[in-house]
Amino acid sequence: MYTQENGFYIAHGPNGPISILGNMANRHGLIAGATGTGKTVTLQVIAESFCKAGVPCFMADMKGDLSGVSQPGKLSGFIEKRLPEFGIEQESLTFEGCPVRFYDVYGEQGIPMRATIGEMGPDLMGRILGLNDTQTGVLNILYRILDEKGILLDDVKDLRSALDWLSKHAKEYTTQYGNVAPASIGAIQRALLHLENQGADKFFGIPSFDIMDLLATRDGKGILSVLAADKLMLQPKLYSTFLLWLLSELYSTLPEVGDLEKPKLVFFFDEAHMLFEDTSKALTDKIEQVIRLIRSKGVGIFFISQLPTDIPDVILGQLGNRVQHALRAYTPRDQKAVKVAAETFRANPEFKTEEAILELETGEALVSFLDEKGAPSVVERAKVLFPLSQIGAITEGQRLDIMNAAKDISAKYKEVQDRESVFEVFAREAEAEAKAAEEAAAAKEAEKEEKKGKKEKTIWDKVWKAVVTAVTGTLATIVGKSVSDAITGKKSKNTSIKDAAGRTVKNATTAAGRQILRDVLGNVIKGK
Repeated sequence: MYTQENGFYIAHGPNGPISILGNMANRHGLIAGATGTGKTVTLQVIAESFCKAGVPCFMADMKGDLSGVSQPGKLSGFIEKRLPEFGIEQESLTFEGCPVRFYDVYGEQGIPMRATIGEMGPDLMGRILGLNDTQTGVLNILYRILDEKGILLDDVKDLRSALDWLSKHAKEYTTQYGNVAPASIGAIQRALLHLENQGADKFFGIPSFDIMDLLATRDGKGILSVLAADKLMLQPKLYSTFLLWLLSELYSTLPEVGDLEKPKLVFFFDEAHMLFEDTSKALTDKIEQVIRLIRSKGVGIFFISQLPTDIPDVILGQLGNRVQHALRAYTPRDQKAVKVAAETFRANPEFKTEEAILELETGEALVSFLDEKGAPSVVERAKVLFPLSQIGAITEGQRLDIMNAAKDISAKYKEVQDRESVFEVFAREAEAEAKAAEEAAAAKEAEKEEKKGKKEKTIWDKVWKAVVTAVTGTLATIVGKSVSDAITGKKSKNTSIKDAAGRTVKNATTAAGRQILRDVLGNVIKGK
């Protein structure tokens, strides 16, 4: 139990209780050990101690085992055997559960936890999608353009629409941001489709999760937020990136508070090795920065992993409170891990740390917490306390009852919303562009028809002029000759005025035909 003098009572060693000091709980910690050595129970004991002291916690439940923290435990033969070792009287035991909220990224086993693709940022999205540096660079360009345009990026359909838009407008931004290759956009689209097929698209959208809901308390106890991660674990990058996003949101949202008497929130990162697998140096540096600085926001982080070597040295050095369960040295790698784990503790002259790690029984651990000055205490071989809540998974009915009891918070996230974001904005722009293109095409066609009409009118004007010219000239000749014959008394040979007029019209028509042909061929011959 938590007291100001003893801190958070976690284990019992040869010299009595071993506790995490309240003002040192935000200095982070490590729970390590082979499978089946008691890591999950240790996590439950620590979380339960924080809860009773009014400190809320967040933890991922890989196999459903941690759900039992919501129900009262019961006396067992194992616990009964441990009571004398801890100096606890059976009559003083009060088994009870902790206030719990169940969460689930997929919304199946708890309250939905969503984030927008915009909030994730290009680097984290690139990690989820498994992109290389070049493809992640294209995402960075896309995010920058959307930020400048003030357009929100919420869900999968938004990102797909934005990528399609970028492929059509890439040349406009090449000079400013660099080349955007169609192959990179295609690779991102394929990765996005793969992620969507796995159901991860349910995670992206609004309302996005309000990080402040993790800091809730009830009746003086900290609420334990338990994330159902059995399905999420099938996508390791989504799991680890999601938890990293939560940490980043906590860091960017919470104010600076320094070292408090007890932390505002404790964050448990199970299967921590996934956070660092296939992670670029830039992202690893960011993780290290968040872990190092978030303690000033009153947040403590506990990493849970099989081997301390799963965690980079620069981050391992930030983990001052440590519980090391047994390790197995079956291979050279295991032997090296045992040696590394032993060297991370402050040596105890009463036993050899490296040998003790191999000899520890289930529920037993090597424990070293930070002292009042922030220095690691001498490592002790101790037995971890038993939890007062249930060990093991709860039934579906019990889970459903807890979910129904949290209607106030679940109603906040139940219904997926669809506000105006990239998809709607670009769809409207595409519609406007299509309409403008249609209007431009219609105007061009009308202009074409108008030019055609003018050209035809010009041709027929020429025809008419040619006909008139031909007829007028011929008639003038005939009339002139007739007048001359009348004056001189001569008579026209083998013709008459009527016959001449007929030939004139025929000649004129022929001339007009030739004129049309010449105009069409663009080779107009000027006549007299």
